[in-house]
Amino acid sequence: MGKNAEAVLRDLVQPWNVAIHSTAGLAGSVSAVSDADDEERRGKNQELLRRKPGLHAVPVGDRGQSIELTPWKLLHTLGRANVLARQGAGRGLAEHWASLKYCQALNGNHGSFMALSDEGRNPIRHYKAVQSGELGIGFALAVAQEVLGRRYPDHSVSVIDAEIALRAGWTLTGKDHATHRASKRPHFFLEVWKPGAPSKVVLVACKGTHGKPAQVHAQLSTAAVHVEAVHIGRPDETPAMVFGTEIPGTDPITLHVLEATGNGTLRLPTGAAEDDLDSPPEDRAVVPGIDLAWGAGEKPRVVSGYHVRPEDHGWFRRILAHADAAGLTAFTGGGEPTARYLSKRQGKRHFEQYTHAGTGIVQDIAYSVHGVDFVGTDHVFRLNGTRVEAFSGIAKDLFKDLAAGRVGEYRQGAHTLRGEWSDEQWDAKWNGPVSLNQDGSVLAIRVLR
Repeated sequence: MGKNAEAVLRDLVQPWNVAIHSTAGLAGSVSAVSDADDEERRGKNQELLRRKPGLHAVPVGDRGQSIELTPWKLLHTLGRANVLARQGAGRGLAEHWASLKYCQALNGNHGSFMALSDEGRNPIRHYKAVQSGELGIGFALAVAQEVLGRRYPDHSVSVIDAEIALRAGWTLTGKDHATHRASKRPHFFLEVWKPGAPSKVVLVACKGTHGKPAQVHAQLSTAAVHVEAVHIGRPDETPAMVFGTEIPGTDPITLHVLEATGNGTLRLPTGAAEDDLDSPPEDRAVVPGIDLAWGAGEKPRVVSGYHVRPEDHGWFRRILAHADAAGLTAFTGGGEPTARYLSKRQGKRHFEQYTHAGTGIVQDIAYSVHGVDFVGTDHVFRLNGTRVEAFSGIAKDLFKDLAAGRVGEYRQGAHTLRGEWSDEQWDAKWNGPVSLNQDGSVLAIRVLR
């Protein structure tokens, strides 16, 4: 018999360390896998894969030897990342709540390090490939945000689904322009921003496995292909991070990470202000392809991928900000507010068709967490036979700006408040785990009485 629900909820806020492996040796092992793949392809007269060059270790000062993380914070990170996933099929909110299936999958082992629990190792409960892929996203984004937060302490960091953002400019599937489309693309864009300043974009590819380190090396080699598919500004100057999460049966979970440094800056147009972010997003018909000779005055050398050139920086920055806003409003359960931040190709009509009372004048549900009023939506399910309530939302004052289309004002407010959210992950008044993000979102759970 499993633990009672209250014991499970207490476990969700237990902090554990997640080991981080990022060394020159790891970079060498991944490079060796890539070289072997190139050699095999040459022998078969196949085209070589383009991979992000210059992958190297992340300095210890930027990431530490480990990161302390609670399972509940991990699930909040995963839920925020997945809330727009598969939105074309109208499944975004379902993907968001799907993160809750891992409520009992993680625990501590070997002292203070996080590992799979007995529940997490149960093949009946968790299909391994899905588990490693989804948990890999949560771990990767938690570490990526930690690294960028250390590097840019006066900036905010937003996680944006790369597929959603790219759809606004490029046709990613079908027959048109198929020659220069890239089938492997980054999974996420991390936008490092602060009001009134240019944004910096970091490409992220996340992988996960229950296998041995050799499999992680192969996954990181493939991840290098994903992050090579998008270039911002001058070719080969876009920063990227690739992650491989090793989730063994009983040993501690280890996150393997490499990065490529670069510029990745989206320049503000002359005289632009944050209010420029409020204009509705529009689809553009950008032809796929990256000219590796662009800006060098040489003969064009076009390869597959997606190139954000300087003349498109202002538009792409707005697309990222609106996709970020769409993820936040979808996290509250709202269809109508989410639709306003997406273009037709990004799936606007699917969210127009999905609505509930919380998207109108009266919000669906409002709760106070750590003394702050939040609005959002809830989900009730059984945890070991006990009914529990999960709540996801955003601070009421920030939601007002998003509901009214004021992206610039939301960002001003969120950036100002980012250091004021409580780190305490148990709210006695709520009587359960709570996780507050710097973006103003909350994920909370409690036994339903």
